[in-house]
Amino acid sequence: MELEDNTLATATLGGAKSIYWSSLIAGGVAGLVVDVALFPIDTVKTRLQSERGFIASGGFRGVYKGLAATAAGSAPTSALFFCTYETMKSHLRQYASHDQLPYVHMVSAAAAEVVACLIRVPIEIAKQRRQALLHKGNASSLSILYEALRKEGIRKGLYRGFGTTVMRDVPFSLIQFPLWEYFKLHWTDVTGTALTPLSVAICGAISGGIAAGLTTPLDVAKTRIMLAEQLESNRMGGMGRILRNIYRERGIRGVFAGFVPRVTWITLGGAIFFGMYDLTLRYLNENEDR
Repeated sequence: MELEDNTLATATLGGAKSIYWSSLIAGGVAGLVVDVALFPIDTVKTRLQSERGFIASGGFRGVYKGLAATAAGSAPTSALFFCTYETMKSHLRQYASHDQLPYVHMVSAAAAEVVACLIRVPIEIAKQRRQALLHKGNASSLSILYEALRKEGIRKGLYRGFGTTVMRDVPFSLIQFPLWEYFKLHWTDVTGTALTPLSVAICGAISGGIAAGLTTPLDVAKTRIMLAEQLESNRMGGMGRILRNIYRERGIRGVFAGFVPRVTWITLGGAIFFGMYDLTLRYLNENEDR
């Protein structure tokens, strides 16, 4: 009996390690590919949401500003996210019934977003300040982050907008990931075809587009906070106040500024991201079995 228990424990540990490493690698590859491929759309979205306005923030000029910061941060951010998500999902689903699986996906996604934001927020600050042309000359992403740290400190500099980013990304994932898992689960029953990387990509595109549209106001508030200097940020207040002020100034169009590029970017991104993730995961699992 002891031998059986030890064998089961070893198999469980081996499975956990396999999930950990495969999701880490697959998430990193997927994140890097999608962020680099769709970066110009993200730049347009950021400039549309900027308080300075689209033209003053650069219009369609220099749409690859901030690409280096994104490329450097996207792989570790996505790797950390999926590593946390898949590991938590693997552990929690043992204690959940079939009907409770959506809650497992929601809790796992929310926890993964908080962990990923530890890397994502500083990267986004550097990226968005370059995208909106807030620094004269060709200031590097590292110099922008150093300046933010020197002038504003860790919490109000490097991690400005951390709470707002979490408040944007957690609701986004609470919508996207249960939908993604649901679409995958019922894909074969509805379409009569096997679940392939292409079908996983389609599921990711649809779920991402829905989540992106519903959370656009949160993204607008997050962008305003990250682009603001310290004194201006203190004057702006919290997310609710920012959105109320935007609504008074620009109406519903202001609250949903950047809706089209955001939904477009995340729909396309969801297709590439989840497709690449599934493709890489299958490749890694096939090689592990050999």
